Amino acid sequence: MAKKFTLPLLFGLCALTTSNGFYLPGLAPVNYCHVGEQSDTCKSEIKLYVNRLNTEQSVIPYEYNHFDFCPANNDQSPVENLGQVVFGERIRLSPYKLEFMNNETCKLLCTKTYSGGDEQSAKKLQLLKKGMALNYQHHWIVDNMPVTWCYPLESSRQYCSTGFPMGCLSKEVRSPTDMCNIGYNQPNTYYLFNHVDLTITYHSGDKEEWGSGYRQKVGRIISVKVEPRSINHNPSLPDCDSRSPLAIKREDLSPSEKLDVLYTYRITYLAYFQIESGEDAQEEFGWKLVHGDVFRPPRKGMLLSVLLGSGIQVFFMALITLAFACLGFLSPANRGALMTCAMVLYVCLGTPAGYVSARVYKSFGGEKWKSNVLLTSMLSPGIVFSLFFVMNLIFWMNDSSAAVPFSTLVALLALWFGVSVPLTFVGSYFGFRKRPLEHPVRTNQIPRQIPEQSFYTQAVPGVVMGGVLPFGCIFIQLFFLLNSLWSSQVYYMFGFLFLVFLILVITCSETTILLCYFHLCAEDYHWWWRSFLTSGFTAFYLLVYCIHYFVTKLNIEDATSTFLYFGYTLIMVFLFFLLTGSIGFFACFWFVRKIYSVVKVD
Repeated sequence: MAKKFTLPLLFGLCALTTSNGFYLPGLAPVNYCHVGEQSDTCKSEIKLYVNRLNTEQSVIPYEYNHFDFCPANNDQSPVENLGQVVFGERIRLSPYKLEFMNNETCKLLCTKTYSGGDEQSAKKLQLLKKGMALNYQHHWIVDNMPVTWCYPLESSRQYCSTGFPMGCLSKEVRSPTDMCNIGYNQPNTYYLFNHVDLTITYHSGDKEEWGSGYRQKVGRIISVKVEPRSINHNPSLPDCDSRSPLAIKREDLSPSEKLDVLYTYRITYLAYFQIESGEDAQEEFGWKLVHGDVFRPPRKGMLLSVLLGSGIQVFFMALITLAFACLGFLSPANRGALMTCAMVLYVCLGTPAGYVSARVYKSFGGEKWKSNVLLTSMLSPGIVFSLFFVMNLIFWMNDSSAAVPFSTLVALLALWFGVSVPLTFVGSYFGFRKRPLEHPVRTNQIPRQIPEQSFYTQAVPGVVMGGVLPFGCIFIQLFFLLNSLWSSQVYYMFGFLFLVFLILVITCSETTILLCYFHLCAEDYHWWWRSFLTSGFTAFYLLVYCIHYFVTKLNIEDATSTFLYFGYTLIMVFLFFLLTGSIGFFACFWFVRKIYSVVKVD
């Protein structure tokens, strides 16, 4: 049989058509309507395609028609691309007839008869037994989506797979993975799954969403689930509710024996809201269970909001400084230009620091706005200035040229209290005037009890792991940066440093979001501080690297120089902690608001 080949990746670029909306090729949604109402914009026939059968016990797949099932239509098969052919996929149109919103209670598909005295018939039956013994699995496709099969596990959970078995062999000695553990337990017996219950879930459209031309009974398919069963039908009257399985003995049929296999199916349509409100709807699990506590204000919310405001200040300082350096405005030949730009920007960015701190603090329900403003303008700058002043005293005592003159210190204090503090007050003023952030779900009055956590979902392991990936993005550049600071070497790769900074932002965001999702799935809703500390812990690895650099690259022996090195290192680590912690927090904050905005709560 000749095969058809196509190269959709090449020709798809040329087949551009106009439409009301933009969709990726192959992902455009299909609208289905009731029988008799089909048009150019919707259709009533739902095509079910069958693919190859494969198994984990063998690397040899087989086409659907290789086994003696109800034959598939090879003439109306979709065109296979080169990759599908190479990987052995053979998609065929199935004989199952599906019409939108047309339920079928017990539809007979075909009947297969096997006689013990017929050699061809015996070979076909033997092939079916071989497929069941090796646990070959069907793979069906509806609306370009795989048909899924879900079955319960011992831990009261469900496992869903994109394939379902063609049958099973009940052995004398069973293992937990045997398919016949579902209820077919007669030893040394094959059970052919000759019946399937198809549950098609669809989402009803409305005029605003899908256009004014659609009628009421229009939908888009969300999922298709299958439940295969073995039923020993009465040939004259198939009964799809029968609990009597089709048991096929392991031995061959005798010449006088005959076996009738009736293939049947049932179709049930469910709208999306029926799943949520139906009696058989599954209970919410994981992150959905904590929707009433996920936005509960954290402890020490004042401190967290202050650190976040200072972190935003450091973030924009670093971003603008690196952008200017990348564009050539801060040349390495102009000594001190980079530090001057960074300090001036830090002073002038007090407004976004105050605004962010006030907005976050107000969303926590905080009312002590004066304390918030003072701490935002004083805490982080005060820590940096105090460490710098102590280092400068040591330089003074050693009569070093690195000592900053007293007049310069007064000028720095004037910039702090005369520019930065007033700008922080201005930002806080506008932040507190805004309405509190409205969360997508309400917070319950009584906190939910957090279940016992496994080791990797506990707070400390998650925080420790969270800083590894972001640090891995920057540790190569750290060597050159530390060389420029302590070995008097000129650093000029600002373009590459700006790229590394962007990668650091992306990695901090993704790592924090991933770990936050794991904790929410474990029903632990204490994510506020954890999201800040997860990416902020990258600063700890920075400290470890600085210690490593001090031990292996520098030849410092006296205590004064050692104290100065680690003093300036602490300033750098503290600012880096504020930077990475704020990036992780706001990424996680966006993610949590996004996922809980789609949760439907009564």
